[in-house]
Amino acid sequence: MKNYLVVILLAVLFTMITGTALAQNETAQNETNESEAFQQALEQDGFTVQEGELAYFDLLRLLEEGVLPSAYGNNPTTKYLIYFVPPAPGYEVEERISQITSTLGVSGNLTPFWNLRPDEAVVFVGRTPPECRYFSYDNFIMHRTIGDERRWLFANIADTVNNLVIKTEGTPDGEPGNPFNQTTVIIITADKGIDQSIRDAAQSAGYSDNIINTQVLPSVMLNMGLENDSDTFASFVRPALFNDTQAEENYINNTPATVFRITPNNTTELDPYDYPELRVRGTGQTEFDLMDDLEELRIAILEEYNASNATELPTSQAVPVGSDAIQRGINGVGPTNDAAYLWSANQTASSPTPPFFDTSQYYPFLQDPEITLGNDTNEFIIVYGVNHVATGKATYSNFAIYGADTWNGVRAITDADFSGSAEEYLPDNPNAKYLYVYKLARNCGEDDQYCYEVPYGQGARGIELDQPLFIGWRLYMENTTKTGPAYSEIVYDRAIKFDPMNSGNMSS
Repeated sequence: MKNYLVVILLAVLFTMITGTALAQNETAQNETNESEAFQQALEQDGFTVQEGELAYFDLLRLLEEGVLPSAYGNNPTTKYLIYFVPPAPGYEVEERISQITSTLGVSGNLTPFWNLRPDEAVVFVGRTPPECRYFSYDNFIMHRTIGDERRWLFANIADTVNNLVIKTEGTPDGEPGNPFNQTTVIIITADKGIDQSIRDAAQSAGYSDNIINTQVLPSVMLNMGLENDSDTFASFVRPALFNDTQAEENYINNTPATVFRITPNNTTELDPYDYPELRVRGTGQTEFDLMDDLEELRIAILEEYNASNATELPTSQAVPVGSDAIQRGINGVGPTNDAAYLWSANQTASSPTPPFFDTSQYYPFLQDPEITLGNDTNEFIIVYGVNHVATGKATYSNFAIYGADTWNGVRAITDADFSGSAEEYLPDNPNAKYLYVYKLARNCGEDDQYCYEVPYGQGARGIELDQPLFIGWRLYMENTTKTGPAYSEIVYDRAIKFDPMNSGNMSS
């Protein structure tokens, strides 16, 4: 009897597994058929359709391989995907750009930085990331010719399509629902007519109009075209803090989506979009009621480590918003409208610019005084502040330690790591749950639960003992506004460098 029951259970289990696998295969096949039908519909409507792909844009690897001189403040919490787009028909990818493509293991005549005619489009077709804390699709100007200079801008153009606003099968027309692992279509174009033609083709292929998104490239502020002095663009997917690490790895390494470059075969009359309306930052609700609690925490930290010299690092707003960088022709260092950025920095140094762009335009940054982190047991940095997720001002937040010369971030500490970290300093303060404390050191003690050992001797994936460094903070997306929090409503995070008394440093 027992054997009989076991056989039945195994049969049921086998049926469930195979049934799930068959359903998944059927879904994948349907999506492939729709994608192929979409391409065929466009070609029948007089478009040339070229397929690209998505891949992890590993800035640390590009730095290690000498392809880029900087990691540009990489976010160690997330692996950003970038669109690899075919060049316009009849064009080839520049050799200096193709080095990026080949280094990242992408084959074919594809480029992460691309020009676009005012009547062309780039289209994402496929699935959104699996369940995670946040994701977005964002477009950037990578470089622009100003006068005789080809300047590296790395500046975002407008708002993102993020998990709170995206139109998918699970969130039709952007309504509340489940935006994760859902089919979506995202059109990047400057022209209304091309956008409508692509929508028509998508619907004829089986995609509902209520899952189609348009990201406008506003030609009023862009230099569209294929000439050498035209702007080049890049598109990124930012997924952060997946619920399942295996799902993350699968999505990053084998993204169930593709990108197309769509070019009309015949000249069409242009009908350009205006600059899109932006989501507005700010709710009027601030974190400033926690200022007294934060000061109490600061005093408690200084008292805890009163045997050391303390140097309180300055905190300021970090990178400019994209429209500011574009208008001033400066390096924006890859910002997004969905975030607020802080760092322990004043303006005394500069960010490297890729050597394949002839430019001397740098973005000034870096702290004064210069900070390094040695391996003395009594040398460390305490990072502390308001937990912006706990206050509702962010969907997720993190801070990372960076080498100041190459902007290489080696580890991000997220709000998920903060829980309970301030209570040991403020055991009787009920607002301690809205605060955090974290240590950065070369040697963490066995009881240092809230401590990260900063590596060295690992090239771009570490920070050397004599390498200047800074701390960078990110606060991503306030749920109420569906965009980044307002700087005027947040309490700035802070950091204190502690050194042995005999180091000769001045105490704050």
